[in-house]
Amino acid sequence: MSLLPSRTSLFDDLFHDMASGFYIRPLHGDPLPSQIKLDLRESGDDYLLLAELPGVAKEDIHVDVHGKLVTLKAEIRQFDSQSKDERALRSERYYGSVSRSVELPVEVSPEQVSARFDNGILTLRLPKQAASPAPHRIPIE
Repeated sequence: MSLLPSRTSLFDDLFHDMASGFYIRPLHGDPLPSQIKLDLRESGDDYLLLAELPGVAKEDIHVDVHGKLVTLKAEIRQFDSQSKDERALRSERYYGSVSRSVELPVEVSPEQVSARFDNGILTLRLPKQAASPAPHRIPIE
């Protein structure tokens, strides 16, 4: 293992630094985040999932729970309002859809899931499903 950076990463860093001064970014909309940032904790009989969704309206968030799989989807919208005597010089807000799925170690009781959205943070309390009985061996006659 070499402690020196590879030649390609040196050139990538150099051109990235140079390019930022030569090229103008698009006037309208930066790219969406690659995925929703979240924290997942386990405490006793449930999981606690905290997801960052800044700039998203509560109505534009969709949560699906299916067994062990939890899927978050959000639609991020950008509304422009300009009058005739103004023009946009730069707009760095992004818009579009973003989603993320997380598989939990144990199935969740979907009817007992609770969700709260406050200040751009979605909080999900995901109660673990009661343990299924151990498999019962059937004797063959």
